[in-house]
Amino acid sequence: MGITSGAVLFAVIWFMTFLCVIPLRLQTQGDLGKIVPGTHAGSPEVHNLKRKAWLTTAISAVLWVIIAGVIISGVISVRDIDGWMFNRMGGS
Repeated sequence: MGITSGAVLFAVIWFMTFLCVIPLRLQTQGDLGKIVPGTHAGSPEVHNLKRKAWLTTAISAVLWVIIAGVIISGVISVRDIDGWMFNRMGGS
């Protein structure tokens, strides 16, 4: 795996993790009873995005090390995945 593919893998993992972490412990205006006129009750009042970004970075780093390690070691290859699911590449 090259530097570029490693960075792209990390970016994909980071954004997927971030989208999962954003709704955790979110307090909306409706939850707090402080709805600003002209906004939706589901609008976030307390979102803690900086904290969630750091949490996402930590989780993504751990996941990236595991996934990159599997890719680099060759424990699971594209041929293995193809053999399990599609069997289009043929051979072993």
